[in-house]
Amino acid sequence: MRRWLAKAEESLGNHSDRLNAINIFPVADGDTGTNLYLTVKAASKAVHDVETQDIGELLGIGGRAAMEEARGNSGTLFSVFLTAMAEPLQNVTRLTGPLLAAGLQRAQLRSWSALSDPVPGTMLSVLEECAHAASTAEAAQSGDDSNNGLATTLTAAVDAALAAVILTETQLGALTAAKVVDAGGVGFLLILDALRAASLHEERLETLLDGLHGYGVQDPHIHGTMPDDDGVEVMCTINLTPLDAATLRMKLDELGDSVIMSAVQAIDDTTHRWRVHVHLPDAESALELIRATGEPTNVSVTSLAAAGNTAGTDTGDVPGNDGH
Repeated sequence: MRRWLAKAEESLGNHSDRLNAINIFPVADGDTGTNLYLTVKAASKAVHDVETQDIGELLGIGGRAAMEEARGNSGTLFSVFLTAMAEPLQNVTRLTGPLLAAGLQRAQLRSWSALSDPVPGTMLSVLEECAHAASTAEAAQSGDDSNNGLATTLTAAVDAALAAVILTETQLGALTAAKVVDAGGVGFLLILDALRAASLHEERLETLLDGLHGYGVQDPHIHGTMPDDDGVEVMCTINLTPLDAATLRMKLDELGDSVIMSAVQAIDDTTHRWRVHVHLPDAESALELIRATGEPTNVSVTSLAAAGNTAGTDTGDVPGNDGH
């Protein structure tokens, strides 16, 4: 699992420029590759020196670290995926086909539920298809926990993810018009292929992305041709009860879109630590609402106009805020 996250970090680092180039949904800010790379890097760093044979414990640590430092929609969804995947793998020391299917199934359910308005044709669709392929693979159906069963399950999941990535171009009007596949979906495909390679002691498939529309080295940076978005992305972490979290989500839905809220970990019997993500016209209305609910930390405010064009980081009177 350490090798998986290290391979995923390396792969995303190598592909971040092309992922950024085709990043036009939900906003054309050209940073999906960078966001995924930095979020996976946080997970990989967190587990590097952890001394445990428990797969679930290890991935849980990585997932929480990724959640705290998640960047953008794609990074936040990856951290939700990793945290959820860890849950069925608690007290497990060896990955098998059936356990992989259980982890992917839990991850896709949690990822879809984390968004207020999930959309087909994105990373969510790719995760859903690979989870379905793993769950219907022969090893998962028969309970085969052999290495061969794991290999066939991983292969089925990667094949299904690739097919789902290709399909994204027809599922979203913006992608259809630009003749590109979804950047987040491609990023997740790279992460899944890194899992296959690490688990089976193989190399990543260098030809995996050949032929994907918009992904050739010679292809232009599609996001650069799109009109700028005038809004901002606000992210933070906050301790709330489930009821307060549901109320905050509802109010953020009224202010903006791309709302993602996911529990990072339980604080006590009544309170969880939540990661919050939202796109909206201005930051202050969201920050005022969030501060009225609790005390946020790790607050970041980033312009959606273009990659690297930050609107600034909130450093007001938020206790413990260290921003991005």
